[in-house]
Amino acid sequence: MKYGTALVALAGIASAREVPIYSHKTAKREVPQEHSHEAILRATNTALKLDNPLNIVDAVFALLGNAAAANGAPEVQNLDCLQQIVADQAFTNAKAAGDLDGQVNAILFRALERNTLKVGLASVLCDQTAVNPEIANIQQHQDPASPEASGNGAIELEVAKSLASIGADPLLALQSATFPPGQACLGDPTAAGNTCNDENDAAGCIVTLNLLTPAVTEADIQAAVAGVAAGAGANAGANAGADAACEVVAEPANNATAGAGAAAGAGAAAGAGAAAGAGNAATGTVNVQAFTGSLGGPPPPVQSTAGADRPFAVNGATFQNAGAAIQRSCAIQKNACANAANAGQLAGGTQQCDAQEDQCRAAANVKKARRTTASRRQANGLDFGDCGNPAIQFAVGLDGRKEASFQNVNQADFNHGSAQAIRIIAEFTCQRLQSSCKAAAATVQACQSAASAAQAAKGQAAADAFNSALGVSA
Repeated sequence: MKYGTALVALAGIASAREVPIYSHKTAKREVPQEHSHEAILRATNTALKLDNPLNIVDAVFALLGNAAAANGAPEVQNLDCLQQIVADQAFTNAKAAGDLDGQVNAILFRALERNTLKVGLASVLCDQTAVNPEIANIQQHQDPASPEASGNGAIELEVAKSLASIGADPLLALQSATFPPGQACLGDPTAAGNTCNDENDAAGCIVTLNLLTPAVTEADIQAAVAGVAAGAGANAGANAGADAACEVVAEPANNATAGAGAAAGAGAAAGAGAAAGAGNAATGTVNVQAFTGSLGGPPPPVQSTAGADRPFAVNGATFQNAGAAIQRSCAIQKNACANAANAGQLAGGTQQCDAQEDQCRAAANVKKARRTTASRRQANGLDFGDCGNPAIQFAVGLDGRKEASFQNVNQADFNHGSAQAIRIIAEFTCQRLQSSCKAAAATVQACQSAASAAQAAKGQAAADAFNSALGVSA
């Protein structure tokens, strides 16, 4: 992996100058690019922290060289496998929580390029086998200036197969791609390559700066996954887990939670070209998505199945009402459109994508959840960004459960199923505020404090503790 022009000492290597270490307390090292896919990194870190038996400080350490990584994973013996260990644990946690988005990002994280000391130097491959087969078949991308980069295309296809196996959009595999090859000579430690590293760019600077360079095409992926059957991953895990009512799908690339948004046209992955009203006579399903706009690809179908408890489905996520499902379909299309515009594959900028989303919602008379700054600002001064009330309720019957559980009241903005552990809902809420809602940093910090307070209580008291800390009510 390549670096910026400033160098710092790493593992005894001399440097012209040093830069301050950041909050993860790494050793001084070369300026890296581990924050290039920031959305994927953040989502994986959130899933990792749900159950972190090896006490890994942060997922970001898995993208550093071993000398620096050791500071954040002192209990890990084989640091060559730290990236796999993090991805494997994050996938396990997300699957137990029924969180498809978390599983998607764990898969993508496993494939990200890892730091090395020079342009053209490949990173060492892991020699252990992951617990989850969806992770075990994937290795990390290699520096595109290295001879080993010839295998990057095969890595992206393996990522696509894993995504397809859990019922996710296989085209999301393109978001795991790395940079174009550096312009410096092979092995040049000054690393004047085509890179970026910005931990404040929630979407990932590799996406924002149009540096994402997939090694395969959408057609290659569709051919590779043609024989892959979905069902062994996210949905099966959700049905087996105690907190298995989640209805989360992969977030788009300009959204920090999911950070792994579809490439241009990815909104069409599930049933591309299906017209509203078209259905499957054998299963009794019908597509109720009436919008036909196609910037960035058509919106994914909204499949309605008569008699089902949650009769509407979009890309594997299920909903109780058509409005929420159509809203999700329109949002997925909007982000596929924005990705295409940002990548230079669609002329006219992203404004046309916003306009198309309005048209998509209008076609189904779905009110767009946009709010003024005044209406979204709460009494305690916290700004929830583009989202409304993040309050959590505790009640019997949520998602059809017989037992009491926790769930966000505002399902339009915090669209997650119920869970018996408030930790799952609270951490999802904070993640959502940071990513989709684009809330202020102070709000995200307040939410994280609220989540900690909630976990010290039980039942209604836990929900009250969370809501009180944010100044909201259920």
